[in-house]
Amino acid sequence: MKMNLPNRLTVLRLCLVPVLLVVGMLPDSIIPFYLSCFICAVLFIGTAVTDMLDGKIARRDNLITDFGKFMDPIADKFMVIGALFVILHKFENLRTIMIFVLLVVVFRELAVTSMRLVVSTGQNIVVAANMLGKIKTVSQIVAISTVFLEPVVQRVLYLVLEGISGRPIYGWRTDIIPLTYLSLAFAAFMTVWSGLNYIKAYWKYLDPEK
Repeated sequence: MKMNLPNRLTVLRLCLVPVLLVVGMLPDSIIPFYLSCFICAVLFIGTAVTDMLDGKIARRDNLITDFGKFMDPIADKFMVIGALFVILHKFENLRTIMIFVLLVVVFRELAVTSMRLVVSTGQNIVVAANMLGKIKTVSQIVAISTVFLEPVVQRVLYLVLEGISGRPIYGWRTDIIPLTYLSLAFAAFMTVWSGLNYIKAYWKYLDPEK
């Protein structure tokens, strides 16, 4: 099947998701923890970039297809949920909060996707992405990238300071990750807010008698 560039980028994004899963779930004896985190961050940010590019190119060059309309949101959801599963597996200290975030994301996507399907097929109304939805997506990308990169930055900073001082730095805390907690909290908040906004806006089209 011949595909245009945006659709190829969408398929590439889908193909990168299992690579991310494999790299993120390999034991530390195969890929050291910090190296694995860095590779996962690069892979995830790469998938996010393809998400931005395929939509931009499709609109600019009028290459919007039914295949793209179907596969693009699926690839987006696989990208985010796959990365959350990796984090859930990899970061024991974040396991409790990640279970909550993962449930929020999954239930939100199921609710909004179901509503899109019902409204578009029953009422012939296109449920377009709004600003809250876009902020939600960006916040999730930032949060996931932060989870992967914050420990890497801490490790690099420790090695630099150790090299400057010429001796180990005692009392260095690796459990203090404020950016991770803040970004996850904001992403969870935006996920809930944008989901409720969609439901409120299109609830009137859900007729319980049909």
